[in-house]
Amino acid sequence: MKKIMLFCMALILLAGCGKEEEIPKMLNVDLAVDPIQGKVNESVKFQAKVTYGDEEVTDADDVSFEIWLANSDDHDKISVKHKGNGIYEMEKAFEEEGTYYVYAHVTARDMHNMPKKEFVIGKPSPPEQNGDKKEMDEMDDGEMK
Repeated sequence: MKKIMLFCMALILLAGCGKEEEIPKMLNVDLAVDPIQGKVNESVKFQAKVTYGDEEVTDADDVSFEIWLANSDDHDKISVKHKGNGIYEMEKAFEEEGTYYVYAHVTARDMHNMPKKEFVIGKPSPPEQNGDKKEMDEMDDGEMK
């Protein structure tokens, strides 16, 4: 009886050792704005390099850039297509000076990622404030219930 129990335990241990755990992959978006300090009526390039783990994503479900002037409710959302090597990009010129923001909205592999960057055209305008909103890592433990 002991031999059967030892054999079963050894079989269970060996079966457990044979499986490799798969490391979950994440949707990564590297957002670049060039130049960060631009001039009025000159093109600014927005580029999102999209990867899933080590794989370049060439077939994202949706990639768009949401661009707005600081403290404005008027946001432009522009869809872009894949250019090659996991890169999605567009160029845009701005007629108004100020501090701007861009979100790259990327949906691929049943995930969504939306990195944000700040850039300036001409003279900077007052940046957006978070107001009374607190980031999760700024909250005291007592504030979270």
